[in-house]
Amino acid sequence: MTLIDLSAAGTASAGAATALTGSRNLRGYLAEPAGNGPFPAVLMIHEAFGLNDISRRQADRLARAGYLTLAVDLFSDGGARRCLVSTMRSLMSGTGKAFTDLAAAQAWLERSGRTNGKMGVIGFCMGGGFALLIAKDGFDAAAVNYGRLPKNPEEALLGACPVVGNFGKADRTLPGEAAKLETVLDGLGIEHDVKEFDGAGHAFMNDAEGGPRPLRPLFRVMGVKPDPDAAAEAWQRIEDHFARHLVEGPSPSAQ
Repeated sequence: MTLIDLSAAGTASAGAATALTGSRNLRGYLAEPAGNGPFPAVLMIHEAFGLNDISRRQADRLARAGYLTLAVDLFSDGGARRCLVSTMRSLMSGTGKAFTDLAAAQAWLERSGRTNGKMGVIGFCMGGGFALLIAKDGFDAAAVNYGRLPKNPEEALLGACPVVGNFGKADRTLPGEAAKLETVLDGLGIEHDVKEFDGAGHAFMNDAEGGPRPLRPLFRVMGVKPDPDAAAEAWQRIEDHFARHLVEGPSPSAQ
């Protein structure tokens, strides 16, 4: 598992665009499956607290399942304290530096020479919202975990790849969001499998409590905490979805 420099990722033109409009010091965490490949690839987008130990373990899990996984750090130019607000603005507007960074990371995977030509995108919390917005940008499958729908979702999701979605029914930050997503995808005729887990709250797929320690008691009251049972099923749904759309022949974990 490797920390990599993505500042000059992609083609010459993509690298130039990153230098002009993306993070100056764009980084990512590459989780590599065993063997020589080629592998199906996955671009991973972290939650609002950044690329931390939890998200690195999530990337490692996908690598163990056989996916070349690049977790891009959208807070590369100063951490969450300096970058969170501008990144959230990008998410709300659908434009900005975050999207340039995501395109650079996608280009890096495409040029790695280690993929089978198939690529998925997965996001958690804030990253789930970004995954929805770029699901139509050359990806073969998307996994959206408690991500907020974009503005004008019927327009933003038109032409999206197949989507698997995991939401918590007890998530007070996203009431009714799973049903809204399912309705939009139904209307657009996009293949999807969206599930809301009873009793699960926001960030239920994390394997440990996240965020600043002083805020964790508040998060517990709000139901923002791991749910191992719901998480296990959600991960299985993601692996089944990616195996169906990213793998030619047996699933990579079975090879």
